[in-house]
Amino acid sequence: MGGDEARQSLLSEHSNEKNGLQRRRPSALEKEINHRGHNDEKKPLNSLAEFHFRPVLFWLAAYLGGGTICFLLTQHHIKGIKTNGFLDAIYFCVVTMTTVGYGDLVPDSDLSKLLACIYVFTGMALVGLILSKAADYIVEKQEIILVKTIFKGENYGPEQVSKEVETNKAKYKLILTASIFLVLMIEGTIFLYFIENLDFVDAFYCVCSTVTTLGYGDKSFSTTFGRAFAVFWILSSTICLAQSFAYIAELYTEKRQRSLAKRVLARKLSLLDLEAADLDGDHVVR
Repeated sequence: MGGDEARQSLLSEHSNEKNGLQRRRPSALEKEINHRGHNDEKKPLNSLAEFHFRPVLFWLAAYLGGGTICFLLTQHHIKGIKTNGFLDAIYFCVVTMTTVGYGDLVPDSDLSKLLACIYVFTGMALVGLILSKAADYIVEKQEIILVKTIFKGENYGPEQVSKEVETNKAKYKLILTASIFLVLMIEGTIFLYFIENLDFVDAFYCVCSTVTTLGYGDKSFSTTFGRAFAVFWILSSTICLAQSFAYIAELYTEKRQRSLAKRVLARKLSLLDLEAADLDGDHVVR
């Protein structure tokens, strides 16, 4: 009889454990994490957060190329300080797209004004595309941090993927971008001082009004060599400044996300948590 009772007790415990496992269904989040875990070898974790530059560069090249052709054909409808026809056209495209608007070249006919209106709106749309890509990039980075927090202490994914995620931090990208921006500021100031013959304060003033797209127009690039330099420098400096602000926002968001995850993981269980864990309502948490 003692052996029968022991066997019945073991069978009862095994049945209870089996029923407990059957009652606990995986949540949608767990299913998604498990699905990604199974496909980890096929799709590394860091591939979820890639800023795809190729489509952006393609549309940027198409935008500048189309605008240059249009304003080159209508160059007689644009007044101001002119140097070279092709160079003036692409320079006008850049200062219009970046909303710098120096005023050294302005539309002077109905046709050129309508083209400028269309061009500036499409340029704003292109900037919106770039910002949306950057926003998606930041959101996906936060998703990676959440997944890594949930599986903290576990070997999730290949080792090289974890190293890549750990080393590719926002603060290092911010330092790099800010350093490049500082170099561009110094280059622009020196160039305006020596090539455009501005004094140091005016050169620095022109650089600041350009990178912030303020563009008063009292100081600008007016020589052929200066505008050739400005085509690349204005694009690089304004985009670099925008990326710096994007990385600052990413760094702040990442810090808040990590702080929230740390508080959640360190929080003690309460009676409400235990009641929520009682799925079958038998007042026993297994």
